[in-house]
Amino acid sequence: MTGDQLMTEFENFQGELKSFILRMTASVQDAEDIVQETYVKAHAKLNTFRGESSLKTWVFGIASNLARDLLRAKKRWPENVTDICRKEALGNPQFFQEAMQIRQTSPQGNFEIKEHIAFCFTCVSKSLPLEQQLALLLKEVYGFSVKEIASILNQTEAMVKYYLHTGRSRMIEVFDQRCSLINKQGICHQCTELNGIFNPKQKAQQELVKIEMAKDAENKSKEELFDLRMKILQELDPFESGAAELQLHHLEHNRQVMEKYLGE
Repeated sequence: MTGDQLMTEFENFQGELKSFILRMTASVQDAEDIVQETYVKAHAKLNTFRGESSLKTWVFGIASNLARDLLRAKKRWPENVTDICRKEALGNPQFFQEAMQIRQTSPQGNFEIKEHIAFCFTCVSKSLPLEQQLALLLKEVYGFSVKEIASILNQTEAMVKYYLHTGRSRMIEVFDQRCSLINKQGICHQCTELNGIFNPKQKAQQELVKIEMAKDAENKSKEELFDLRMKILQELDPFESGAAELQLHHLEHNRQVMEKYLGE
């Protein structure tokens, strides 16, 4: 494979790679830096690519190693990250001023509940052990097979299956306890609260009926509801959607709050 061929193929999945790194790091800057560094490393090591996996799998492996190197020294976020960040936001008038400015002026400033569902998963999944978070995103959101994930993570397929089982089970449990959209006993109502702030004339229930997960919550198993949540993530590009700028502003706020909270 030539450098030109690498560039062409890299461009085909660069958007997926960037969103994957964003969901790992919760940082736009880190995502942009790691994607750039991944391309440079892939180009420099192109002679070592033997075609034993797809180029996409090989490149995601490089990017995953870079993300792991960055994140290993960082603490995991708590499962109640959204509660902590909500409290900080309520005491930060500048945050809401900036958010409302984005909402009113940006073509990517919409607030949609389905977008916030994806945002919430990004934050809460950072409470998982790093390998579980990686495996879960690679399988459930980006569609890699267990064999491909084993290659990306340099792990056995048995270990990848363990990561997937434990990570998925934990996220199902967390969201069943927290998310009011899938469990009436759930303690988190931020999707509907924020809809009321950013879309005061739009009833949250009208938006919820558009979301299969919320609409079918009483008829689906916990596992099926998790799959519907993953479907939302699969369909959204956090950099390109109509809500991207607003949600990335929220994510940067949460990242800063967590750095302070965790003493990093």
